[in-house]
Amino acid sequence: MPTDIVMPQMGESIFEGTITKWLKKPGDKVQRDEPLFEISTDKVDAEIPAPASGVLQDIKVGEGNTVQVNTVVGTIAADGERAAAQAQVAPQQPVAPARPAATIKAEAPRPTVSAPTPAPPPAREEEEDHARSSPLVRKIAREHSVNLSQVQGTGLGGRITKQDIMAFLENQETAAALALSAVPSAPSVPASRPASAATPATIPVDVVPMTQMRKIIAQRMVESRRTSAHVHSMFEVDMTRIVQLRNKTKAAFEQRHGARLTFMPFFVRAAIIALQQFPIVNSSVEGETIHYHQHVNAGIAVALDWGLIVPVLKNADELNFLGLQRAITDLGERARSKKLKPEEVEGSTFTVTNPGQFGAVFGLPIINQPNTAILGVGGIMKAPLVVTDADGNDSIAIRSLVHLTLGYDHRVIDGAVADQFMAFLKKTLESWSEEVG
Repeated sequence: MPTDIVMPQMGESIFEGTITKWLKKPGDKVQRDEPLFEISTDKVDAEIPAPASGVLQDIKVGEGNTVQVNTVVGTIAADGERAAAQAQVAPQQPVAPARPAATIKAEAPRPTVSAPTPAPPPAREEEEDHARSSPLVRKIAREHSVNLSQVQGTGLGGRITKQDIMAFLENQETAAALALSAVPSAPSVPASRPASAATPATIPVDVVPMTQMRKIIAQRMVESRRTSAHVHSMFEVDMTRIVQLRNKTKAAFEQRHGARLTFMPFFVRAAIIALQQFPIVNSSVEGETIHYHQHVNAGIAVALDWGLIVPVLKNADELNFLGLQRAITDLGERARSKKLKPEEVEGSTFTVTNPGQFGAVFGLPIINQPNTAILGVGGIMKAPLVVTDADGNDSIAIRSLVHLTLGYDHRVIDGAVADQFMAFLKKTLESWSEEVG
């Protein structure tokens, strides 16, 4: 009997996933637990292993399609069974493939909008919408002012999927475009007018659809800008002491612990110490209440070739320097190899991002919701600096400097508190005294 390959549920709040890439084709042999295909969900991108050994018999859901969890996306035939000779990309249920925005033409709206019915009481309506839609669907609905009672769900039990609401929005845009096309056009340009003035030059462009991860990033960045009152504060920090310490100990550190000594744990450790002094910076806002978190769950932004992800160091305040370095390295490596679990990208209370690794002097990062602050780390660069000795004498010296930027939510963090936090962080780094292991 062939073994079904199903879309896995990558977390309690995940109800659908998008297949971004098949790593095997029909007829290929596969081993149990060997990476078989890649998926993208609201939380994380991941490689999905084969559930059994054998031959990939067929593919039922092609790349770029989104289906609900537990949907059969393919089958594996046991050794000796006849495998399909050609790829069969025939989704088990109707799935609308993603289309580039530039190829969408005006068309009659699909029957996704239910017939008008008397509106039920608001409380009951919200309860039903909440029960039959995912957090992502409700988020998209809020951003576009859509009443979910108007959207017909095609999922299990009438559940509204992301494809349902995107199709609904597409139909609205198409209807608006058709209405606009019915408006009389402006008078044509007189024949005597030079053609160069009447017709602008056409610039060739390549149009490609956003990846699933890029769509999620776009939604969350726009949502964060709309949610938080963003303000930024930047401090220049003399990292000479830490640079010298790292240069002196990095070889022994790697030999002793089998891990590279990077600058990131210095910044994360200093931020943790400062957060313990200024707990409002480690808070989150829910409605009209402020939640002060007892532990620091440090989100560490990781740049990938295909996007950005923020794995989380849970209870980072309980780790020593060596523990921070090991955890940062581990999460970064698993993020790049798509081995993270959904719970490992959830629950951050404060985020650190490092645009300096690419040469940026500083950045103005967007807050990672529901955090109220994010620390941006610029590049460490040598520069002349006026240095005052113990006797009050000034001199110019070559120092290793970094520019740190705190992006914070001015709804709950005042500028004075943000600057005090940064001054404490600066002092901790410039007078570093902890052992690095």
